[in-house]
Amino acid sequence: MFDLDKWQEIFATIKKNKLRTILTAFSVAWGIFILIVLLAAGRGLRNGAQAQFGNDAANSIWIEGGQTSIAYKGYKPGRAIQLTNVDYYNIKNKTEGVDHASAVSGDGNKILSYKNEHAGFLVRPVAPEHCILERAKIVKGRFVNEIDFNEFRKVCAIGLPVQKTLFGNEDPIDKFIDVAGTKYKVVGVFNDGGRGDNDRIYIPLLTAQRITNGKDNVRLVWATTGTVSAEQSEIMANNIRNMLAQKYHYDPRDPSAVGVYNNNMEFKRVMSMLDGIKIFIYIIGILTLIAGIVGVSNIMMIIVKERTKEIGVRKALGATPWSIVSLIIQESVFITFIAGYVGLMLGIGVVEIIKKAGLEGDFFKDPDVDIGIALFSVITIIIAGALAGLFPALKASKVEPITALRED
Repeated sequence: MFDLDKWQEIFATIKKNKLRTILTAFSVAWGIFILIVLLAAGRGLRNGAQAQFGNDAANSIWIEGGQTSIAYKGYKPGRAIQLTNVDYYNIKNKTEGVDHASAVSGDGNKILSYKNEHAGFLVRPVAPEHCILERAKIVKGRFVNEIDFNEFRKVCAIGLPVQKTLFGNEDPIDKFIDVAGTKYKVVGVFNDGGRGDNDRIYIPLLTAQRITNGKDNVRLVWATTGTVSAEQSEIMANNIRNMLAQKYHYDPRDPSAVGVYNNNMEFKRVMSMLDGIKIFIYIIGILTLIAGIVGVSNIMMIIVKERTKEIGVRKALGATPWSIVSLIIQESVFITFIAGYVGLMLGIGVVEIIKKAGLEGDFFKDPDVDIGIALFSVITIIIAGALAGLFPALKASKVEPITALRED
């Protein structure tokens, strides 16, 4: 039941000991504030890393040709290893575990023209499944398909900026754009969240090879590994490395002959590092809370020590031990609750300011606050503050009135 007299006494005590109250409240508010900001920062780092990997298929392996650096079975170092369409087909169809695959030949910025509009954009020759690996969303029409690919069709899929620049409000589907002297029919428009990935057009790889020089060279083969574990994907990467080493006669241990980059392992390393940072943040946050709790405990012990004579007087006048203890606990809970709430709101406010001020970057995105953890922390420090006052108050309440009145 609400006791007005008791609360008036609590407020009077707080007003009488302003400095002590401010120090108690500050230790609590600071602990909660630091915990909120640190947790939000950790979340922002993790979101940023996931966004970087999420723009493209993270469960993927990249393969590109290089130059041998080790002599092998009579072959001298310094040989160039050039991947071809055959390597793309072998990796796609003969490597166990490969889910999707694409190949990219030499690309570059070219002048695109439509009617009186001209602009320079990246033209990239690719295989049909490239859209899946880029995680690009088709917003109109379709992507380059197998029929386009195998029949050497002159078609293209364009990014939203290309559509806006060349076509404005006109529907680009089935219109023809000039790409460095060759007409391509637009079959689709895509949207890709990766940096710069929208400022390009995709054309069929085989078409580009036939138009340029007739060679079947590819610059990069890109394959996804489905749902296999990072360890299994490393086995797949080694199988690809060995397959190419056998074909091109180079040492499989040669790091520069063919680059085989396993994004699964890189993603795992980055996420493991961020998990370590998260654990570190929790440790720092917990230690900060403990520091706040220790501060509250010390101050509550001082409060009880100062009020020992008062407790003796109250007991002499007939006050029950529980009425004395509850008064001290209510004061402790009230101060820690208000301070914890203030720290929580200040922490959330700082995080929102960071988001609205545009301080986020490629590797730091959406530093959200986990409200569940924040509220749990506030409740924890309130309970700790109550317990900090409970034990010395219980001890003082058991002291005989005459003994309490003799305390200095």
